[in-house]
Amino acid sequence: MDSAGDPLDPRELRAWIAFLTAGHLIDHEIERQLKRDGGLSHPEFEVLVRLRSAEGNRLRMSDLAREVMVSKSRLTYQVTQLERAGFVKRTACESDRRSVWAELTDEGAAALGRARPGHRRVVREVFVEVLAPEEIELLGDALGRVADRLRHR
Repeated sequence: MDSAGDPLDPRELRAWIAFLTAGHLIDHEIERQLKRDGGLSHPEFEVLVRLRSAEGNRLRMSDLAREVMVSKSRLTYQVTQLERAGFVKRTACESDRRSVWAELTDEGAAALGRARPGHRRVVREVFVEVLAPEEIELLGDALGRVADRLRHR
């Protein structure tokens, strides 16, 4: 018998509501910090982080969309905002005329540098310091399995 459509039991419902609530509240705290320290939204910060981590500080837009897990149209909006701020530039891909590179600029690296210390502080304060080391391990494993299931859909 498939239980997928059954109501959540109290334990499952409590975990689900706690996950949603914590996620929203953490995102709100991170958004406030990023705006204050770097003038960035959380999605913009994620784009800059991915570009900073990439070889040559650049990624094809299609690869960047997969990395930040947003639609191509949503990514185009974010990159346009970052380009207007001077944090990212787009260039044509020499080997594939259909592709476009998004590249981190020096100004984007500087904005990321201003935002990162506060970001790390907030993540530690609202997430890491609240959990015991074994809970962090367990949560990482559990949410990793959730992400894996959704990636394969």
